[in-house]
Formats: sequence, structure tokens, C-alpha cells
Amino acid sequence: MTRHVTVVTAVHAPSARFLPEAYRSLCEQRLPDGWEWEWLVQEDGHGEEVRTHVPDDPRVSFRQGRAGGPGVARTMALARAQGSYVRVLDADDQLPPGALGRDLAALETRPDLGWATSRALDLLPDGSTAGFPGDPEEGPIERGTVLGHWSANDFRAQVHPATLCVRRELLLALGGWMALPASEDTGLLLALDAVSRGWFSAEVGLLYRKWEGQVTGRPAHTDPVEREARMTVVAARARALAGLGWRYG
Repeated sequence: MTRHVTVVTAVHAPSARFLPEAYRSLCEQRLPDGWEWEWLVQEDGHGEEVRTHVPDDPRVSFRQGRAGGPGVARTMALARAQGSYVRVLDADDQLPPGALGRDLAALETRPDLGWATSRALDLLPDGSTAGFPGDPEEGPIERGTVLGHWSANDFRAQVHPATLCVRRELLLALGGWMALPASEDTGLLLALDAVSRGWFSAEVGLLYRKWEGQVTGRPAHTDPVEREARMTVVAARARALAGLGWRYG
């Protein structure tokens, strides 16, 4: 029987033009025998521009919905997910060859781990790449490690939430992505960190595109009042989950 890893992508009109490159990076993935990927593309809103960029492939499913931000779009996409694992891929990013296979290897061989992350590189407009300082060593990430680092380093995690691959049942148990205008992926990562051990792969698992129109580059994303509120609720959720004493696995 074929098993699936579900790749979830939230998209809006400005980022739709990058979907063909994301698709090509998916087509270059080589999975173990008996595994296939499915790609759930969920538009954050209704329009005509995004649809024209979605590949015609039976492995690709496209839906639209009310605009509510990327976290809402990804969570809505889970309604049609078949995979045992869910991998995030933002519309403007790309997966290097081997990324999905490494995610599967980490989680399939370690049933006590709930999630996996990997090294990310910035993909710059000229096609060059740049790394992030402070990557952890490859291996397991103990519960609470991400929250501790994030709290001590101006709300910056040592692993990138855009590289997340997570067991679907654990993702659903935590309610999907947080209902925030931004940092919804960090909120999920810290919730996972509160209840389960994770994994970090030192090999590159994501090319994170930097471009002028991306949401994280807009002034609203760094508004200090909103940022403080987001960080407060993200931390409060993670600490509340840790305090309940429930543990995955």
C-alpha cells in the first residue's frame, strides 16, 4: 500500500508566480519505495490569479477559501490530507533534493520523535544563497530546548519553522497553526517543542526565498505593539502545554 507525505502550501496572489519553482523542487524529491508525496495548495482568499500557476498533476490539489492568513489556509488544507506526515512548503520557497527523504528517515526510524526540522538557506534575488548562524548539531532536540533558546535570543528560534515536518496526528491534536496574523508557524513549533522531542538535520532542507513582496518584509510584521502581543501569546501557549504534563510518545 502506498503511503503519503503531505506537503502543505498556503498561497496568495503576490506569491503565486513562484509556485512552478516550488513544484519543480517537489518533482526532484526521491522517496523510499512505497512512499509518494501529495501537494495541497490552499489559496488564502478567492481570485483568478493563483489558479493559473497551479500545476496540472494528479498529486496536486488546489482549493480556495476565505482570507485569514497563512495559518488558516494551511489548517484548512488539512481537511484533505492523507499523509502520515505533513511537511510545510511556503509558496515562494523550494525543497533541495533529498529533503523529504531525510524527513521521513528521521521520523520513521525514531517513533518517539514528533517532528523534524532542517537547515535553511536564504535564497537571494541574484540566485545566491546565505546560511543562518547558530544552527544546532544534527540530532534530537529535547523538549523545551526551542522555547529556551527563543526566549533568550529576542524571539528567534535556533531551528526554522518553515522547515517543519510533523506527524499528522500530533499536528491535529495541537489544533494546527496558531490563529495569529504572523508567527503562526513559530507558535506551532513551540507548541510541538513543549510536548515532544524533535530532530534537526544539518543538511539543507529548505531554500527560503528573499524577495521584495514577501509578507515578512512588510512594516506591519515588525510593528512593536503587535509583535509583543504575538510573542506573549506564543510563549504562554507553549508554557501552558508544558505545564499540563502531557507528552507525545
